[in-house]
Amino acid sequence: MSIGRGERRSLEALPKAHLHLHFTGSMRHGTLLELAERDNISLPASLTEDWPPELSTADEKGWFRFQRLYDVARSVLRTEDDVRRLVVEAAQDDAADGSVWTEIQVDPSGYAARFGGITAFTDLVIDAVRDASQRVGIGMGLVVAANRTRHPMDARTLARLAAQYAGRGVIGFGLSNDERRGDTSAFGPAFAIADRAGLALLPHGGELRGPEHITQCLDHLHPSRLGHGVRSAESAAVLDRLADDGVALEVCPTSNVSLGVFSTLEEVPVRQLMHAGIDVALGSDDPLLFGSRLAGQYAVLRAAQDFDDAELAELARMSVRRSYAPSDVMGASLSRIDRWLSATPDEGS
Repeated sequence: MSIGRGERRSLEALPKAHLHLHFTGSMRHGTLLELAERDNISLPASLTEDWPPELSTADEKGWFRFQRLYDVARSVLRTEDDVRRLVVEAAQDDAADGSVWTEIQVDPSGYAARFGGITAFTDLVIDAVRDASQRVGIGMGLVVAANRTRHPMDARTLARLAAQYAGRGVIGFGLSNDERRGDTSAFGPAFAIADRAGLALLPHGGELRGPEHITQCLDHLHPSRLGHGVRSAESAAVLDRLADDGVALEVCPTSNVSLGVFSTLEEVPVRQLMHAGIDVALGSDDPLLFGSRLAGQYAVLRAAQDFDDAELAELARMSVRRSYAPSDVMGASLSRIDRWLSATPDEGS
């Protein structure tokens, strides 16, 4: 079916999975302002009147400024109810954007001091995710992520923690923060612990560093999906290896541009990755800091790169297939995507 530019189907109605979403970064801007006002927490102008902030991570100072904003946002979460509110609002926002399954990523050590330790906080988040999933009506899974700026032994502790909850809310183990920091190979033992527990291996890589770092991730961390990975486009050999190894990429167009990885949305190499035979799942990364949620990632590809509805539907299929959703959710969602694409624009909206 051929449809005109003005007749495109609703992207919010397109079923999809959200596989790259950080915990604090999922917070609504309005919630940030409300909680900060409640506890008299002073927020920088870039999180108030100048929101969303102008960001760049071209150097370590730029990353420090980005991380500082994230830390300030984290500081407004003071109570158990705050945590539960964040999770249910993230679920509501994703459901409104068409998500049928959301995987939210958190580093418990960043919240441990305020919430009674990493185990108590993980218990709280798992329960909050379970409750939000039931209330909102979408599937959700939790990814426990280590911080690569901390010692690799801390990552092993978190991997053992995640392993205890395998099959009980935690579906994967990740590694985040500034990928220019730390020795990737040193985190291999932590990922081996997670692997033995049957968890998905989901590190970040190939965003702030180039293809050589993706190779390190593949060699030492053995991911099933890689957070970002967009700079694999700089190496045909790395593209081939990702495709041959069946490693999917979680691509976040608006954050790539906001952080200066690419200058424009037109440059984000989603089609190149797809044409190389790599599964791509679009994600919003940190909507609180980048000002765009899940459906917005599909919208910017439609607007900036002229993705048609068939291409967008295939991106949605890949997100569902590469999720860790239960098989019944996956099957029903793939059928709904087919129906979305086969409907007329008015029916698919």
